[in-house]
Amino acid sequence: MSFGSAAVGHLSDGKTVFVEGAVPGDVARVELTEEKPRFARGRAAEILEASPDRVAPPCAAGCGGCPWAPLAYEAQLVAKRANVVDALVRTAHMDAARAEALVGSCVPSKRQWGYRNKLELSCGADGAGRLILGMRPEGGADVVSLDACPLAHRNIEGAPKALRGALRYLSGGSDLGLFRVGVRGSLRTRDVEIALWTTPGPFPRAAAAKTLASALKNTSVVRVVADPGRARKVKKVEAISGKGCWEEEVAESRLLLSAPSFAQVNTAQAEKLVELVLAGLEVEAGDYVADLYAGAGTFTLPLARAGAEVVAVESAGSSVRDLRRNAERAGADIDIIGGDAARELPELGELDAFVVDPPRAGLAEGVVASIAAASPRRVAYVSCDASTWARDAARFEQEGYRLIRATPVDLFPQTYHVEVVSIFERSGS
Repeated sequence: MSFGSAAVGHLSDGKTVFVEGAVPGDVARVELTEEKPRFARGRAAEILEASPDRVAPPCAAGCGGCPWAPLAYEAQLVAKRANVVDALVRTAHMDAARAEALVGSCVPSKRQWGYRNKLELSCGADGAGRLILGMRPEGGADVVSLDACPLAHRNIEGAPKALRGALRYLSGGSDLGLFRVGVRGSLRTRDVEIALWTTPGPFPRAAAAKTLASALKNTSVVRVVADPGRARKVKKVEAISGKGCWEEEVAESRLLLSAPSFAQVNTAQAEKLVELVLAGLEVEAGDYVADLYAGAGTFTLPLARAGAEVVAVESAGSSVRDLRRNAERAGADIDIIGGDAARELPELGELDAFVVDPPRAGLAEGVVASIAAASPRRVAYVSCDASTWARDAARFEQEGYRLIRATPVDLFPQTYHVEVVSIFERSGS
C-alpha cells in the first residue's frame, strides 16, 4: 500500500502504478487513468482473484473516510510500519537495515471500528436544494451524504442522519450560513457536543438549542463563527446550550476542550502515545521539560504528574485557554506560554527534555537547531505525517541527536494515516 488509498504495482516496463480499489495480493484488471514519465495511476476495473488480505467492508457509502477498509487489519498494521520505514529510507536517506531495526511494530488499536470520538461533517445540498451532511472524498467537490459512520463511537455513530433532519427543520428553507458540523462524543465522560460552524450573521439560538436537544442527546451545543474559506480562522464561539465545552478523560487527566481546540480522535490510542513519550524520555522529578505544540494538555499534564517542571508552548488561542483551565483543575503548576514555538523556543534556556507534537507540516525551519541549542538529553517527537517527520529526523541527526527508536501507533484504523512516537538522544549523553 502507498501512503494513500492506492495499492502499488508495476507495469510490464517496470514503471510504478498506483491502483485505486486494489489491495496487495489482488490479481486485477487495471484501467490506467493517468500516465506520467516516472509513474502511472489506475483503478481496479475488475478483481480477477482476491487477495487473502481482502475483506468486505461494513460500509459502502463511498465517502472516502475509510479507504483501507477492504484490507485486513493485520495487513494494515504491516503496511503502516512499512510506510514509516520507507519514509526514513527515502526522505531521511537512512540505511535500510538501520531503519528496519529502529522502527517497531505498529501498535494496534483496541477498536478497529467505532473508535472515533469526533465526526466532522461537511454541508452540501441534494438535488432538491435540501441540506445534506457528509464527507467530501479526497479530490472531490461534492459532499457524499451519510446516515451513519461506523468509524465513530456508538453514541455519535448515527449523528449525520439525526442532525440532517433537525437542521433542515431548523432552517425552514432559509440560509443559516452553516458550512460544517462537528460532533464529539466521549464514552468515558458521556459528554456529547454539537458544534455548528457558520458564517457571521443572525442565528436562531433558542430554536437551535431546542431542536438539536430532541435530535441527539447532548451536553453542549456551540456555534463557531468563522470564515468558510479559512475554517480555522475563528471569529468567536457562542455557547447555545449546556456546558459550552466538551470533556474527555485521557491518561488520568480530565480535559475540557472548546470546539476549535484539537484533540486526538482515538482516546485509547492517545494514551498509548503518552505512555511511549513518558517511557522514552525517562523523566525524573525536577527535570525541566518543554512541551511544544502543547494543545489542551495531553502530554503536559502527565509530565507534570511525573514530577517534571513543565513549560508548555501553544499558539492557538482556544487551546491556550483550555490548557490554563485544565492545569488549574488538575492543581498542576505549569508555565504556559501562548505563542509560536519557533519564536518562543530561544527564550526557554537549557532544558532536560522536549516533547514536540507539531501539525502535519512538521517543525518549522530552525526549530530543530533551537531545540539542539537548549541541549536536552532526549527529545520525544510525535508525528502524524511520516514524510515530514523523516525530514526532521535527518535534521536532528545533523544537530547531534541520534534517533534511537520509532514506534508507529495506529490511531486511525481503516485509513492510511499513522502516528509515530520517536525518541532522539543527544550524542554522548
